[in-house]
Formats: sequence, structure tokens, C-alpha cells
Amino acid sequence: MADSTSDIKNGLCMKFKDKLYTVTEFQHVKPGKGPAFVRTKMRNIETGKIIDNTFSAGHKIDVVRIETRTYQFLYAEGDGFHFMNTDNYEQVFIDKTMVEKKEFLKEGILVTIVFHAEEELPLVVELPDFIESEVTYTEPGIKGDTATNTMKPATIDTGAEIRVPLFIDIGDKIKVDTRNSVYSERIKG
Repeated sequence: MADSTSDIKNGLCMKFKDKLYTVTEFQHVKPGKGPAFVRTKMRNIETGKIIDNTFSAGHKIDVVRIETRTYQFLYAEGDGFHFMNTDNYEQVFIDKTMVEKKEFLKEGILVTIVFHAEEELPLVVELPDFIESEVTYTEPGIKGDTATNTMKPATIDTGAEIRVPLFIDIGDKIKVDTRNSVYSERIKG
């Protein structure tokens, strides 16, 4: 399906140099002299690498239709993970290389899997922006030490290691930002 640069928008998936990319930023530029062009930042779906590319106006692009579906993480096995579609209960096995931030996967977590719609091929597994987790190991906390920005290492129940404030203890439930692997807040209760 060939479209032109006028169709470029954030989230658009296209085939570029035989690889699949999603547009993360774009800007249509009409200079005073010379032809118009579109400046883009695109993320390689397989590697996550961001590239800059400029297309001349009217350039044909190869748009790929993608679908996102919600799946529940079931378990890890060998070189991959088993997920279940929350709508029809079908299971899919995804290679570990297609999962970013796999250290935050835990049984029962809901993820988004992006599929190449025409080929029914899974392309990438996206974790939620935040997960709730329990601290399984950290050095003893310092009571009342909430004003400092000093952080210490901690291991959470997924096995991932992150940095947490000094007042966090083993057994505390915390919210973790999976996009940048940082502590977000302690969960009361």
C-alpha cells in the first residue's frame, strides 16, 4: 500500500529500507526556496533504535497496517514467553528478543502486543508504563528519612534491580516506571 509523505503522522508504521519503523515525531517544512519536505524521527520496531530521516514532499511511503491487542503474560519458557489473548484466550509464544524491559514481566501482567495486520505476525511487546511490585531485597531502611534524594539499590519481585529511596524496606509495595526503570512511589496499604 503506497501512500505519500502527506499521510505521515505520529504512530504511523511504515516499511523503510526493508525494516519496519513507527513515526515518533514529524515536521512538515515548506522553506522559502526549494521544495517542501518532511523531517521525521522513526523507531525501528525490532531494535527500538531511533533514526532521523528526511523525505521530500510527495515521496511515496510504504505504510504497514498494524494492530495492537491486549495479552496477559502467563510464563517464561526457554527462549521466550507465553501470552494469552484476553479476548479469545488464544495463546501466543513470543521470542525474548521481541520484549523490551523483560525484567519487569510478572505473571498475570497485561501487555500490548503489536501485530503486522496483514501477516498476523507479532512485532513487539509493550509493557504498561507502570507496574506494582514488591521489594524482595534492599538494605534496611532509615525511618523518617524522606527529605533526601539519596537512593539505594533494591530488587523487586520480578528480579529486576532498581534504585529506591532510603526509607523503602523489604516487603514494601512500590510503583515502578517501566519506561526508564525508576521508582515512582510507595503504595500505601
